[in-house]
Amino acid sequence: MEASGNDDKPTAASLTLRASRVFQYWLDKSLPHVAARWGALVGVVLLYTLRVFLLKGFYIVTYGLAIYNLNLLLGFLTPQSDPEQEEDGPNLPTKSDQEFKPFVRRLPEFKFW
Repeated sequence: MEASGNDDKPTAASLTLRASRVFQYWLDKSLPHVAARWGALVGVVLLYTLRVFLLKGFYIVTYGLAIYNLNLLLGFLTPQSDPEQEEDGPNLPTKSDQEFKPFVRRLPEFKFW
């Protein structure tokens, strides 16, 4: 009997692909629930803060996470293009089908979240 190359065992690549699809599915399902996402984030931050306080440790990790989150927050709050460096200022729409967007974020809310 010869062994066939058709094994029913999933490979690491197929498991990774399946996990990423499941993760993306749940991300897409959570997109319309803005208040619930932000509430969950606040809850996780409070639990982490309580854990650090009770264990009296993880200060370096917390400091690194705070710097990373501050960097994300600054990217979320700053505009995509600097209005002071534009030569003519913000471009207003000239046709009826164009939309005026005075503030376009550098980092969208969902990527910041």
